[in-house]
Amino acid sequence: MALLLDHDKVSVAEKIYWEAGGNCNMAIAAARLGLHVSAVGHVGDEIYGHFLLDVLHDEGISMVEMNEQNGEIDTLSTAYETLLCWVLVDPLQRHGFCSRADFSEEPAFSWLSTLSTKAKMAIRRAKIIFCNGYGFDELSPSLLGSALDYAVEVGTSIFFDPGPRGKSLITGTLEEQKALDKYLRMSDVLLLTSEEAESLTGTEDPIAAGQELLKKGIRTKWVIIKMGPKGSILITPSSISCAPAFKVNVIDTVGCGDSFVAAIAFGFIHKLPLVYTLTIANAVGAATAMGCGAGRNVAKLKQVLELVRGSNLNEDDKFWLELLKKHSDTEEIMLLTKAVINGSNNWLQRVSLQKVVGELLPKLERAQAKQVGAC
Repeated sequence: MALLLDHDKVSVAEKIYWEAGGNCNMAIAAARLGLHVSAVGHVGDEIYGHFLLDVLHDEGISMVEMNEQNGEIDTLSTAYETLLCWVLVDPLQRHGFCSRADFSEEPAFSWLSTLSTKAKMAIRRAKIIFCNGYGFDELSPSLLGSALDYAVEVGTSIFFDPGPRGKSLITGTLEEQKALDKYLRMSDVLLLTSEEAESLTGTEDPIAAGQELLKKGIRTKWVIIKMGPKGSILITPSSISCAPAFKVNVIDTVGCGDSFVAAIAFGFIHKLPLVYTLTIANAVGAATAMGCGAGRNVAKLKQVLELVRGSNLNEDDKFWLELLKKHSDTEEIMLLTKAVINGSNNWLQRVSLQKVVGELLPKLERAQAKQVGAC
């Protein structure tokens, strides 16, 4: 859960500034795309926990508690309370994040040591389990590893986004390093920014970095590189797919990456063509950037539909051609464009945005009809 603060406030934030955060951003965005979502973790029995459960319930998201140790811990202790993150925002919309996990060498819920029966059942029933690097602030590396092992055992696909924590986990404790390496090798889908991909591989070229992660992976099917206002790239063993971002008035980038993941999950589950998956993910991320804060402020499907219909791409042909030409020997290279240019490079397949939009809209409109939470 996140508490949003004005830049000049240092006291406890009023409830108007409270917001769900962390993996709840991804969960809410996914639910708004019509996916059935459960949040697996721990929520305390106090005012913040009750608030968070109410938010999730209103979005049609169930909460699966990992704690089966009620008799072994002091439920009144700070360690049992809902983890709060203070989001510090300055006048230029730059952010800083702070939680009690930043002041401890142990994860916030280090007392959780095993997967609960309910958590295992949720993982077994799911098509995808998602974890990001900030999960290491909450749960022990061994417990996160157990969740991954169980997902592999029951055939549930694993999505992992190391986020900014990836860089510190590389040089963290031996247990953290091993758990990070395991997630990077055993996940079905990896999601990183270009900076994060470079920090993990030492390779500046985002496509080459993605290909390196793909080769090191055991189960890895997709590596997705988020390129900010440029767009995104999806790399498989035999293809490279690219989609420029949508042009929007950016208000706040908090939660953009999380909501982007939700749309990738939508495309993965519905087996959409790769460029189509990137297109909807870019639209969901852009729609989130148009609002302030995350949680209930992440993309609403109505906004996503408006962006897709508007088809206002931030095209930069020179950038994409320079980047992709280095990898022209790849079996299949696809680039989303507003107009297909006849007689273009034979190594590059341009995909018409008009065609993508025409096929995506019916799927999104069906998702809108099934919505439980905010439209």
